[in-house]
Amino acid sequence: MSDAWAQLHSHRNEFDDVSLGSLCDAQGRDDQFVHTVDELVVDLSRHLATEKTLDLLLGLAAERNVTGMRDAMFSGEPINTTEHRAVMHVALRNQSDRPMHVDGIDVMPDVRDVLARMKTFCDSIHDGSWQGSTGKKIEHVVNIGIGGSDLGPVMTTEALRPWWVSSVRTHFVSNVDPSHLADTLATLNPETTLFIVASKTFGTQETLANAHAARLWLVEALGENAVASHFVAVSTNAQRVNDFGIGTMFEFWDWVGGRYSMWSAIGLSIAVSIGFERFEQLLGGAHRMDMHFRNSPLEKNVPVLLGLLDCWYRECWNCQTRAVLPYDQHLLRLPAYLQQLEMESNGKHTRLDGSQTTHGTAFVVWGEPGTNGQHSFHQMLHQGTTMVPCDFLVAACSETPSPDNRHEILLANCLAQAEAMARGRTLEQVREELAAANLSPIEVDSLAPHKVMMGNRASTTMLYPRLDPAQLGAIISLYEHRVFVQGAIWGIDSFDQWGVELGKELANNILPGVLGDAPPSGDATSRRLTEHIAAMRAE
Repeated sequence: MSDAWAQLHSHRNEFDDVSLGSLCDAQGRDDQFVHTVDELVVDLSRHLATEKTLDLLLGLAAERNVTGMRDAMFSGEPINTTEHRAVMHVALRNQSDRPMHVDGIDVMPDVRDVLARMKTFCDSIHDGSWQGSTGKKIEHVVNIGIGGSDLGPVMTTEALRPWWVSSVRTHFVSNVDPSHLADTLATLNPETTLFIVASKTFGTQETLANAHAARLWLVEALGENAVASHFVAVSTNAQRVNDFGIGTMFEFWDWVGGRYSMWSAIGLSIAVSIGFERFEQLLGGAHRMDMHFRNSPLEKNVPVLLGLLDCWYRECWNCQTRAVLPYDQHLLRLPAYLQQLEMESNGKHTRLDGSQTTHGTAFVVWGEPGTNGQHSFHQMLHQGTTMVPCDFLVAACSETPSPDNRHEILLANCLAQAEAMARGRTLEQVREELAAANLSPIEVDSLAPHKVMMGNRASTTMLYPRLDPAQLGAIISLYEHRVFVQGAIWGIDSFDQWGVELGKELANNILPGVLGDAPPSGDATSRRLTEHIAAMRAE
């Protein structure tokens, strides 16, 4: 164990008798634990941390060379070491005049060229100049992708629902389950529908299966010649796109990781949904957070502080999950998006040098929006036996006008939940309240233990004026850099995903048996289940 980690483990013991409520009330707490980036307020005051904690965590960051790793990423060095690739999604939203180099070449001209083509395409959809094969205006766009080619666009499009362009509706198909595509197409007209096939390699099994099924649906209705007017692709593989029969392709590059690709042409469905000008605002918000991460001193650097606190809880408090609780219905897909961002990035047991990690990595990330969670799993957050650090996100102003006070109710509940988790309720407080409610001493003794809440449950609150495109861009960028810091501390490659490969390989081996084209394969259990499948399908 390194010296920095040893000091943090020793420091953890100092919290055995510390009240988080008392920490929050300490004079000057706001100065060090509340930060503002543009209009985003990130309140860290409800964390089990003191000035000494932050100093030790910053020492850990120095020991792990977080700044050096950060600078290497922005410089285009191949920090994705197992795939020998640069990690330059920040270039996709670079709105400065600064060049961004990969292998000594400034990639910004190519980035700007693709953005210009995306703008032309979006404008043609919105003004009706892009027409289907029968001359009708496109009214529905269906994005076919999975993983990073789906989760970011789905989350962002839903989050920015108030900014949707009225003339077009965007839909998303990811699951290879036939019902996903069938349910999506059930009410659509082939004459007014356009498909975006989003796949980095244009070889992803689920995406290609759905794309071929969508192609068949279109061709059966409009004929083979309709494909060129109703399909476009986002990919790095022009040959496979051409073989499919698609003539319009928007490219991106191998230095763009899948789960970081919504800023590239993979975000075409977002731009179609909200208009290209607002897509640029999304990029601008992310760029400003990039500059904060790149240039701010570590003690004031919000993604750095959040990533370090994550490592503090994961290692020294043995926390294994983190809840993301957006008090904003439009952010209902944010927890699912962050599951891929964090768990695929850092759910690993091997360090960059090939050795095994000696620290826990990657939280299980989960959550639900708003007060829904309060009537579901918040019971465990308040009284469960394991602390779950929480992220609360809420807008001061709603984008959905209403004559009543429902948004104020939402705000009050968000603030109250974080306060209740931090401060809890002692046995003495409960007994006093029950006695004041005229319960008998026997009833007080019986009920009081069940109403105790331990408190000392850590949380971050992110408050912003409204969830507009720029603010959403900043929030997503913040989470991306937070994950980067985690990976730098743990010494792992946050940008590969070898763990998804084995299941794919086994599925390809098992598929012929499921199709009935070969004897069942796989291990004994898979073979037995395949036989059950065959029997059930024969009935």
